[in-house]
Amino acid sequence: MTSTGTAPAPARERPRVAVLGASLEASTHSPGATLTSDFVRHDGEELLAARPWLAPGTPLREAADWVGLTHYRAIPGAPVPAADWAEMTGVLLGGLERALAEGPLDGVLFDVHGAMSVVGTDDPEAELAAAVRRLVGPDVLVSTGMDLHGNVSELLAESCDLLTCYRMAPHEDAEETKERAARNLVDRLRAAARGEVPLRPLKARVQVPVLLPGEKTSTRVEPAASLYALVPRVEAREGVLDAGIWIGYAWADLPRSSACVVVTGDDEAAVTAGAEELARAMWAVRDEFAFVAPTGSLDACLDAAAEAVARGVRPFFVSDSGDNPTAGGTGDATWTLTRLLERPEVASASLEVVYASLPDAGAARAAAAAGVGARVQLEVGARVDDVHAPPVALDAVVEHVHVGDPVARTEVVLRTGGLRLLLTERRKPYHLEGDFLRNGIDPRAADVVVVKIGYLEPELFALAADWLLALTPGGVDQDLLRLPHERIARPMHPYDAFGGPGGAPEPSLEAVLVGRRESSSPN
Repeated sequence: MTSTGTAPAPARERPRVAVLGASLEASTHSPGATLTSDFVRHDGEELLAARPWLAPGTPLREAADWVGLTHYRAIPGAPVPAADWAEMTGVLLGGLERALAEGPLDGVLFDVHGAMSVVGTDDPEAELAAAVRRLVGPDVLVSTGMDLHGNVSELLAESCDLLTCYRMAPHEDAEETKERAARNLVDRLRAAARGEVPLRPLKARVQVPVLLPGEKTSTRVEPAASLYALVPRVEAREGVLDAGIWIGYAWADLPRSSACVVVTGDDEAAVTAGAEELARAMWAVRDEFAFVAPTGSLDACLDAAAEAVARGVRPFFVSDSGDNPTAGGTGDATWTLTRLLERPEVASASLEVVYASLPDAGAARAAAAAGVGARVQLEVGARVDDVHAPPVALDAVVEHVHVGDPVARTEVVLRTGGLRLLLTERRKPYHLEGDFLRNGIDPRAADVVVVKIGYLEPELFALAADWLLALTPGGVDQDLLRLPHERIARPMHPYDAFGGPGGAPEPSLEAVLVGRRESSSPN
């Protein structure tokens, strides 16, 4: 077994651990900006209370003295302006400095997504992690649990000691992963305190030159299902603490954007072999990744939906994937809405369609003020993303108004012909049946439900009689080759061919040990 540090472990029976971070998935292809005001901020005890596995009395809560600092979280969207990011990092690092002034820390739970984009900065989360490391020094363990659609640059891997990520897409294991990151941290501190292991583990990292959207890499289907089944097997090996495959974030045109594997542990041979095995397994199936559902143009998907409904297959779901707000789309693109309104069967109401949703603060407030039953003439949408279509002129009846949703704030259902449009004051993804029922819409009774989403989230997937993924334009266009990727590392699959005449050389996929930092002093 290879030692990576010589410092004595923390003497305190209960290690002192700070919790902080910022979470955003941001497309560099989406217009607009994600401002500080768009983030939900949790501080102190409120931050800890938001994590069920840190509830008072739970084993993890009792295993350490947790210091809740600050965490920011926003719905995916456009990049953060530099000034807003400076404001947030100032709060995060200032809080950490105050915590250190109150007493020594043993660990930091660094809660980030991995796909943050900031104007003028190529690797904001890694730079924040490096700043955290500079403040806490080499003898404090930093652990992070990330989204598998994040990116792990060398700087991020160097700055964090324990890295893990989701193993499911859709992310049904999100909380489980965050808990694992916290448990790994506490277990490591305790084991080091008993002298069983060095304080700092080894990390083997392999950058895999693959960049694919999440809708092609869902763990519901092959090859991702079998690929991710390998991860716990590698983790279970002697000398390995954790393993992860990061698919990466496909809509950030940045040098760090690509797939990555990290395996953490104490046995150099085991972590190296495990990382290379996972990387080579991914590379071997790179051409087998396909969309999680049948795809087509919007018109083709709507034609198929209408035919299915005529056979009694309803509700039929169609994903408006190019403007998916949970992947980084603005949510207010009107390209799909424009085409829905042009469909004769929708205009005549022979096909009942629900469209969720379109954010437009002014239009939503105006419709709500007009009240249920009022006929309104409004221009809606494309206030931010007018790249592919302008605002849409609507002559519609207000069917339902709901005020007070914590995310959308005001929600209004507008009907025109057979279309019911969910118009919102602020962006909100509609993933739950209750989101529709709250607004007077029974999605099970609809013919077609068009949602701004990629793969269907679990509740929608369960209630859909059938579904298709429409390859619509937008800031998170699933057809990556239609987007101007100019800064990603090349060669990269699927942008470049590998092997054969004229192809790029096959990547070595050899693991690199990162961050082998010797501890300088005991805690």
